[in-house]
Amino acid sequence: MSRNVGFFICILILAMDVSAGILGIEAEVAQNKVKHLKMWIFECRDPSHTAFKYGLAACILLVLAHVTANFLGGCLCVVSRQDLEKSSANKQLAVASLIFSWIILAIAFSMLIVGTMANSRSRRGCGISHHRVLSIGGILCFIHGLFAVAYYISATASTREQTHTGHA
Repeated sequence: MSRNVGFFICILILAMDVSAGILGIEAEVAQNKVKHLKMWIFECRDPSHTAFKYGLAACILLVLAHVTANFLGGCLCVVSRQDLEKSSANKQLAVASLIFSWIILAIAFSMLIVGTMANSRSRRGCGISHHRVLSIGGILCFIHGLFAVAYYISATASTREQTHTGHA
């Protein structure tokens, strides 16, 4: 039963991240359909309400996937570098995956927010162009899904190892 739940959680995390990535790319497509005038790095364009909705949904799904992986994966305590070097391969992989997933989350979320806010109704006007910000954020959502699932699997395996060896 435990393995089936773990498999379901991995599929859930991947589904949320893949959906966030697709929505980020679709937001970029919707943004490119509105009228705009570009001169060097400056751009004047109308905001796209569809791109705003897709970008906001992508941000929400990305955060939900991250919270799900971190909350259900559990907490890993690593006090020092020596503690990390002595720990099992599963725990080392979990720590590395956790660090990378947080870094990718920060970058992807920032890019999605910048692209989404550029399409807010109150942001009509001219400014520095934000081309491909939403699509790059969407692509990073796919990568986040890989690291989030790697974290969940390795963290639960590490916890299971600790309970079987008695070092809880």
